Amino acid sequence: MFDKLDAVVQRFEQLDEKLSDPSLYDRQKELQELNRERANIAEIVEVYRSYKQARANLEEAKRMLQTEKDEDMRAMAKEEVAAAEQEIPELEERLKLLLLPRDPLDDKNVMVEIRAGAGGDEASIFVGEVYRMYRNYIQGLGFRDELISLSEGDEGIKEIIFSVTGDKVYSKLKYESGVHRVQRVPKTESQGRVHTSTITVAVMPEADEVEFELNLNDVRIDVFRAGGSGGQSVNTTDSAVRVTHIPTGTVVANQDQKSQLKNKEKALKILRNRIYDKMVQEHNAIEAAERKGLVGTGDRSERIRTYNFPQGRLTDHRIGLTLYSLDKIIEGDLAPVTDALIAYNQAELLKGQED
Repeated sequence: MFDKLDAVVQRFEQLDEKLSDPSLYDRQKELQELNRERANIAEIVEVYRSYKQARANLEEAKRMLQTEKDEDMRAMAKEEVAAAEQEIPELEERLKLLLLPRDPLDDKNVMVEIRAGAGGDEASIFVGEVYRMYRNYIQGLGFRDELISLSEGDEGIKEIIFSVTGDKVYSKLKYESGVHRVQRVPKTESQGRVHTSTITVAVMPEADEVEFELNLNDVRIDVFRAGGSGGQSVNTTDSAVRVTHIPTGTVVANQDQKSQLKNKEKALKILRNRIYDKMVQEHNAIEAAERKGLVGTGDRSERIRTYNFPQGRLTDHRIGLTLYSLDKIIEGDLAPVTDALIAYNQAELLKGQED
């Protein structure tokens, strides 16, 4: 472990030297890449330096105990020994976690799709509530969200797509993909019976141009007249756009805007991220087969969570987590769930390294 840590420190110092070159500001792409790499290892370097300082403090305090005659100084040395002996194992554990293999997608922004599943209007209503939950959680983290597409039903929302940008967004939201189940008494239920409905959530990392380029020669673009609400100006022009990725058969339609050009841009953005996400899911499936026990494999058909309103209970089925604070969670206090998933994943990775 310490050979790895020394190599990280050496790389950190090299990066600092490169970043001090004034000519680098003329090469913005390279500057961003170097800054990103430095930021990714800065915490490791900081904790490792604290660890080395704690080791030095321990050695110095032990030396004082062997040579010092003054009782007050010996008492102080004993306190420093006790403090260092407590701090060093804690720092070692942090270093082990920081050296775990990083998900290269963790730094990415994301596109989130939430769709109503089984349950009719109740599922559509729950889509809106989960969207609000995510928005509150996202804003609490300092992230920014932007609505991309919205399809409303008679009650609630059939489908909503939005993007999230910020620092390490995917690392916080990647465990949300899958089937979310809600259990409660619908407003229309006169007998007071609990109904079960489902929605699906897909969290897709946004692809950089250098990683995945959508070949427009593989895309068929069709325009048609928008339907539904929106007024005469929506319905009298061919503003709606449907894009089809011929090799995969992936289809995206968008009619949110009055402008055909804007609808085309949005549809292509959604298409691009769906195809890239499919590539990510296939990679994750292979990795999951090799390292069983990890969550966040990207299986969109997996039932991951149940929101039981009568009991105020949330259960994450992947890790057996049950919390009786659903009222707070549905308002955006998602951190206890996310932190538990991250901790579980880290524990499984550590176990894999020990094996």
